[in-house]
Amino acid sequence: MHSIQTSVNLNAVVRMAAAVVVMSCGAGAGTVSWGQVGAESVTSYPNRPIRLITQFPPGSATDIVARVVGQKLTETWGYQVVVDNRTGAGGRIGTELGARATPDGYTLTMSVAGPMSVAPALYPKLAYDVLRDFAPITNLVTQAQVLLANPVIPVRTLADMVELARSRPAALNYASIGPGSFTHLAMELLQSVTKTRLNHIPFKAGALAHGDLISGQVQLMVDSLPSALSLIQTGKVRGIAVTSLERQKFAPGLPTVAESGYPGFEAIGWLGVVAPAKTPTPILDKLNRELVRVADSPDTQERFNVQAFNTRLIPRARYAEFIRAEIDKWRRVVKEAGLKFEE
Repeated sequence: MHSIQTSVNLNAVVRMAAAVVVMSCGAGAGTVSWGQVGAESVTSYPNRPIRLITQFPPGSATDIVARVVGQKLTETWGYQVVVDNRTGAGGRIGTELGARATPDGYTLTMSVAGPMSVAPALYPKLAYDVLRDFAPITNLVTQAQVLLANPVIPVRTLADMVELARSRPAALNYASIGPGSFTHLAMELLQSVTKTRLNHIPFKAGALAHGDLISGQVQLMVDSLPSALSLIQTGKVRGIAVTSLERQKFAPGLPTVAESGYPGFEAIGWLGVVAPAKTPTPILDKLNRELVRVADSPDTQERFNVQAFNTRLIPRARYAEFIRAEIDKWRRVVKEAGLKFEE
């Protein structure tokens, strides 16, 4: 009887102690910051593989950058960074998947100009909110675009294009890789600043657009400089001007649109990395440090140069501001062009 009574008393003590612990945790929950908890967890982060979502297929610019930095992070951490290609809908499918991921640092998403800044401007009912659903980490590279012309038409400079287009409103055709694509919106911006009107011919793929540009079925196109370089160098198309603020070391003979009479013009592709919103700040900071270190390393720079990528690292605190400004820019273009798309 005595032993039974002792057991009961011990159980009561255990229950009382548990209750005190629960009450203490509840009372102090508001005073424990993520910074305090994260300071411990970040030292062991990562301790398993990381998924890096890319919104475009293998071999695309987004995929190349993801695999370069993913490989370097794998070598540093000893845990694999798995590149997960989730393609479709102009990158919106993969971006939405990244927005819905658990905010623990083990699912990251490539931050791409199209789905991150152009799509919010085009689709009012987009399934994700870039500024609400993502925590910025850093930008990695930019890609200049270039205005291309079929060599047969009398266009060697941007001034030539503007003069010809104004003399023949809506007679010149330009190609894009699809309605709402970055190549489409960049040309809409160019038309806006040059006060010209061209006829849009969308294609399903860059190779198809290039084919018709070379044959003369379309006369103009804005495309990424890496994609167009070989066509320019072989004389199949003519490079007119690049859309970056500065001339490109990969094609130094091409002037910028800005220096061709339209100061401040910029329409560049950009690629970075984001995490789901509410990812702990210490983990975001660690990812930022590692990604910057990787992007700045000589062998990464060499691999980026081969692809005609420009390294452009943006501090984490300013990356959200950069993305917001890009969204605002493309919203103005979309509104002025009267474009309407439904998700």
